[in-house]
Amino acid sequence: MAASATAQEQPAPQTQDQAQAAPAEQVTELDSVVVRGFRRSLQYSTEAKRDATGFTDSIFAEDIGKFPDMNIAESLARIPGIQLARDVNGEGLNVAIRGLPSSFTKTLINGGQVATASIGLDATNQNRQVDLNIFPTEFFNKLTVYKSPQASLPEGGAAGVVNMQNSRPFDNPGTHLTYSLQGSYNDNAREVNPTGSLIGSWTNDEGTLGALVGLSSVRGSIGVVGYETIGWTNPNLTNAQCGNGGPAGGFPAMGTPCNMTGGNGWRIPDNVPNNPSTIGAGLTPGTPIDAAWLLANNPGLTTAQIGEALMPRLGRPVHMSGDRNRDAFLGSFEWRPNDSVNFYLDTLYTKAHRSNDRIDMNLIGRNGGMIPINMQLDANNVVTSATFTNAQFFLEHRPYFEDVQYWHVSPGATFWFGDDADIKLDLRANTSRSWMFRESPTILVNSPFTTLEYTNNGNIPSWNTSLDLNDPNLGWTWAGGGRVNIQNEKRVTTTNSFLADLQFGDDRSNVKFGVAWDENQRRIQGFDNSGAWEDVVCRGLNPDGSVPDPRPGCVGGPLAAVPNSALAGYLRPGPHGFIVVDSDRFKRDTDYARLRDNAPESGGPNTGGATGGFQEETIAAYVEVNGESEIWNRNLRFNAGMRWVDTDQNISGPVTIGGVRQWQTLSGNYSEWLPSFNLAWDVADSVVLRLSGSRTMTRPNPSSMLPATTFTDQSAQVANQGNPDLTPYISTNFDLGGEWYTGDEGFVGLTFFNKRVEGYTFQGVTTRPFLSLGIPFEDLTDTQQTAINNRGGPNVATVNVNQQVNADAELEVRGWEAIWVQPLDFLFNGLGFMANYTDIAIKTLGKDRSALAGNVYGVSPKMWNATTYWENDYASVRLSYNWAQGAVGTGPNQQGIPFAQIYGDDRGQLDLSASYTLRAVAGTPQLTFNVINITNEERRSYFAFPNAVNDMYDPGITYMIGIRGSF
Repeated sequence: MAASATAQEQPAPQTQDQAQAAPAEQVTELDSVVVRGFRRSLQYSTEAKRDATGFTDSIFAEDIGKFPDMNIAESLARIPGIQLARDVNGEGLNVAIRGLPSSFTKTLINGGQVATASIGLDATNQNRQVDLNIFPTEFFNKLTVYKSPQASLPEGGAAGVVNMQNSRPFDNPGTHLTYSLQGSYNDNAREVNPTGSLIGSWTNDEGTLGALVGLSSVRGSIGVVGYETIGWTNPNLTNAQCGNGGPAGGFPAMGTPCNMTGGNGWRIPDNVPNNPSTIGAGLTPGTPIDAAWLLANNPGLTTAQIGEALMPRLGRPVHMSGDRNRDAFLGSFEWRPNDSVNFYLDTLYTKAHRSNDRIDMNLIGRNGGMIPINMQLDANNVVTSATFTNAQFFLEHRPYFEDVQYWHVSPGATFWFGDDADIKLDLRANTSRSWMFRESPTILVNSPFTTLEYTNNGNIPSWNTSLDLNDPNLGWTWAGGGRVNIQNEKRVTTTNSFLADLQFGDDRSNVKFGVAWDENQRRIQGFDNSGAWEDVVCRGLNPDGSVPDPRPGCVGGPLAAVPNSALAGYLRPGPHGFIVVDSDRFKRDTDYARLRDNAPESGGPNTGGATGGFQEETIAAYVEVNGESEIWNRNLRFNAGMRWVDTDQNISGPVTIGGVRQWQTLSGNYSEWLPSFNLAWDVADSVVLRLSGSRTMTRPNPSSMLPATTFTDQSAQVANQGNPDLTPYISTNFDLGGEWYTGDEGFVGLTFFNKRVEGYTFQGVTTRPFLSLGIPFEDLTDTQQTAINNRGGPNVATVNVNQQVNADAELEVRGWEAIWVQPLDFLFNGLGFMANYTDIAIKTLGKDRSALAGNVYGVSPKMWNATTYWENDYASVRLSYNWAQGAVGTGPNQQGIPFAQIYGDDRGQLDLSASYTLRAVAGTPQLTFNVINITNEERRSYFAFPNAVNDMYDPGITYMIGIRGSF
């Protein structure tokens, strides 16, 4: 049997001949059959799983630059227990493991931690998620998911650890050049885009020196067609409209027949407005709209039903188009001066430029004044059809740009000592930095009022209107809520680490001692200059450049750079049935570049993250024992250890106290002991049983710790603040399972797992000394200082602080996962399949379980993945289907409606990968053909009820044709 999958991460001492053999060839062969292509990568994975002591899964590249999937996240989705998070363009973004969110997954490159600054189109990376789409698959030859930890693995992944291993020169000794070129076409973007890579590797004849250099370039585009609502809402009826007998101009209190659930974001006017839409609908301007009027014009409904009628807050078709370009470099160098020393240096750099010309046309529901006529509701009070007059649209055009960079450097060395080379010292360092800047302008203009026919067919709502929304001369205006925004975002992440690992014994039986130092930093900054741009664009400046006093509204008056009279000249017909803005000309004529470059820092960007950052410095030490024994003449492998980790953290962000903005830093410290053990018992020649127990941790969410300190009263009695004293999430884990190996790459596996997670948070109130808030007493207002002195002064006074606190409760995650990989050569040579299924159940236990119950979102309770493959020496075809059950996406009380939550729809995706090898041509080039999302599946979520869509995105179908080869 070969060394465990963990041991394979650090090569054993080798002779010169051994050093020239590819590591892939050193893996234990389960069968004498030699396979290539996808089956070969499956066989490597099967062998690594069988040899591992713990619960691990690996995915291998068959050869350098030939990873079996187009996306790293998509590859990981083939592993049981892995939930894939997709961006709105359908691209795999990050992964979650066994029922815990993606921020509970620790991601490594060559054993060093990874932190990325990118946030995807969906802007979901607010805590510790790692976006995987920035890393080229061609540069990696192995992915390993550790579901059960080891003491020698870095802490931070309560759910599991993903290690990505890049290619190195001695993976395939000799001189080699691998190339690939591919063209892709998306039926929404309707553009052909090239992708290419070139990887060269060399080792000298003595087997002492090697170098590998890789280049990868992607020129991509996105085309997303979708629909968004920003939640749903209902009318805020007055007492007169409700007919409840209260003061006519007032509003029904919560609990009265016309306001049972809250919401109330849609305001039906008190009287019929005087505009062409209401007159054209046959209404008389000035007529009071009271209960009698509503009942007469909406027959069959009660005022209670009208008051609960659910409509999209901003129902809007949305279209995204733009570039997704990425260039990357990999350099890996090894020096093996003798059999006892191995030096290596891995460098990775990737740079991405992304644009997104995002346009949407909004039917105004929130704060709007639509008047319903002949409205129809279903049993849940969702509006299914209506005529709406006094309705209005607004265009939102957001042409944003984003630049992302990531670099990672990992030097290291391995030394073997002793007569039998049974003492090994591993030294490894790591440093990385990721940077992102997103420029996000917004231009918003309003349509005239109109009457429309609204229909909700259960998928997405639609309307018919007499307005030509694609006519620049329709009468678009700034008045009534038009605006412009300059909202930019900058993110920087850095990591540094050092590891020293001393091993006594060989790779199967040993004792390890190790120390590690890690540093992790992140900073998010929002920048906003919207007010200054509005002053130029639609409010107007004096001739000397000053702001008029009083400051005019954003109505496109005569002083504005773009008055209403000139607005049509900046609009043009769009490709999707409504107008767009000539954004380049608009920005050029309104001093946009200068205002963008001088945008002041704000409380947070428009992606939802808060301005602020954290710095964590960690020291860890561990001891680990690996060994073998026998029970009933059957081999038993074991791994056991203890890891101790101590974390110092500084959480910083801007706060405004007494009208003064300043940067505040809050500090914290915590230590944890993390034991673990893994057992693997070969109960039969082809059967392995496994047992694992461990304690794992994930550090608190930075977004819950940022200061953002504010006082809510002049007595300085109550404050809101982030909580730097949050303790980590601690998970106690037990796993039981095993596999039956059927030959070649085939095996059947079943695993049961149980996690008890402590440390989840909820919004609570803690009483804290004033001095612990980190706010200088002299920065308070005079009134607040007096109030503090009246309570004993700053050394004595306490404050009730609203902040996230750790719950006195546990989250229990139970589940099972099954996998079956089976060649079917007995039916047809080269045929086979692989399939996996995961079932997860989550419940809460403990005193605060009710507060914790609504705090776990986005977890699919059931997932499965299946692949059917066929290949021979020339051709291969692979069909893969990935399915996840819809999950609860948010807590209740969405848009002020207590029962409302966001739910995801079930989704499955079918992909095709095929190739044909030209063996008679030099370099044996391989022609490839791939189709992503063959059935054009959408990503959809809904608001409380399945026919109340929250958002829907259609990423389209992507076709790819290419060629790859090697010399």
